Amino acid sequence: METVIRTYSGKGAKELFDLLEKRKTDVEQLLRSVQGFVGYTLARSAEGGFSVTVCQDKAGIDESVQKARDWIANNAANTGAAAPQVSQGSVIIHIT
Repeated sequence: METVIRTYSGKGAKELFDLLEKRKTDVEQLLRSVQGFVGYTLARSAEGGFSVTVCQDKAGIDESVQKARDWIANNAANTGAAAPQVSQGSVIIHIT
């Protein structure tokens, strides 16, 4: 399995997470459509927030990153949020 963490902070990050919370049904449908989807978590932080996506393989992670980028461009560009810091890697332990 593979994972990606997208961390948003700075100008517009809080507004982005307010919108994501309001549109959580849309976000869930979007992520569940990713091939090899395993799990997704969206959390607020003091600086804005972060998402954690787990997929069966890197292709799923790449698809999730592209879908997230497109969704934000089409639905949340007015928040002014900067591009996230992205960390990717192989899952060592996954507990559900």
